[in-house]
Amino acid sequence: MTIGKIARAAGTGVETIRYYEREGLIDKVARSASGYRHYRWDVIALLRFIRQAKELGFSLGEIKELLSLRVAPGKTCGDVKLRAQRKIADIEGCIATLKRMKAVLAELSMACAGRGPISECPILEVLDGTEDAK
Repeated sequence: MTIGKIARAAGTGVETIRYYEREGLIDKVARSASGYRHYRWDVIALLRFIRQAKELGFSLGEIKELLSLRVAPGKTCGDVKLRAQRKIADIEGCIATLKRMKAVLAELSMACAGRGPISECPILEVLDGTEDAK
């Protein structure tokens, strides 16, 4: 199949496929005599796997690791589970950081009356570093 057909079937873009090739997530395909790259059908499943993993927050590097686990001798579900647990911990850390950010912004927003000169805006004062964020 050509790259365009693979892209449509997998619900991704042609440039995305080329990028994944450059990053080593997908094997590079040689060009035919007519200049087209012809991909195997199993690339569609691989592209779907990558998309699903990205939607779950895995980076391309982490996805590459997951893919390599599939073919590495002696690896088990436990190896995959460990990576999933690491991702959960990363996500929990991000959630905690976002909650702190939200709390500070909410406090700053409450401190701002929304009127008066911009030079006295408490939000901008904190961002300028003239007052401390809590």
